[in-house]
Amino acid sequence: MRTKEFQYIIWEHHKNNKRKNNFPWRKTRNPYHILISEIMLQQTQIPRVIPKYNEWLKAFPTLKALSRAPFSKVLSTWQGLGYNRRARFLKDTATIIHKKYNERVPRSPEELETLPGIGHYTARAVACFSYGICEPFLDTNIRRVYIHFFGGKKRNIPDAWVMRYVQKTQPSQHKREWYGALMDYGRDVLGGTKNNPNTKSASYTKQSPFRGSTRYIRAKIIDHALLRKNGTTPASIRNALLKDPYIKKGDVLTHASALIASLKKERLLREKNSRLYIYAR
Repeated sequence: MRTKEFQYIIWEHHKNNKRKNNFPWRKTRNPYHILISEIMLQQTQIPRVIPKYNEWLKAFPTLKALSRAPFSKVLSTWQGLGYNRRARFLKDTATIIHKKYNERVPRSPEELETLPGIGHYTARAVACFSYGICEPFLDTNIRRVYIHFFGGKKRNIPDAWVMRYVQKTQPSQHKREWYGALMDYGRDVLGGTKNNPNTKSASYTKQSPFRGSTRYIRAKIIDHALLRKNGTTPASIRNALLKDPYIKKGDVLTHASALIASLKKERLLREKNSRLYIYAR
């Protein structure tokens, strides 16, 4: 397929679906707002992110407000999005930007990538959607688009191959809108297809069911601790997990202590006088 033909297809879908895809983070270039949206969207679907994004900006309207907030409030506000480490990353990132960058989100992808929880994609998405500095980048929807249109019968396609097409087809103008349009096409047109193009990607992995998984147990431990301002104990946590119908008893006995230790290491939980609390700062 020729580049101009490909661009026409993507732009036409974008033009015809602008109203439907006018998400709150598409209406702003505020770097803090864009940063929040991109971290939330890393592992969570848009319908769940929209209300939480609005709630978050009411609770922490500025980067300074987030940097000064108690972590317990940050984590409590985050609940419902999953992958609680992202709340820790956001809190730490806000603190670093407040102290090191005078509350200004860095412009360059290279600087952004040094911040907690920000990888190659998120750094470039924030730079592009905030500042119009658009280096080629991939997310799951963009990857889906390029494999669909250019992958043919190939299998085990590396991201380096996909990135060559991203760079080759990137327009010289309106790059910020272009990347949003690519994401929308991948989600709207290809997201519900039975033959997911991303299964041809070398980086594709099928996500395991959430209930009963390690992620599920970690989330339940955090839920338990959030409800107890006076702290809890490992024994109390294990008892709560054993009552959960989706968690196998063997998994509790085998993994609970290690998961509590990992949550402490990640600064989600802290221990004081043999009791466990949500991390203070």
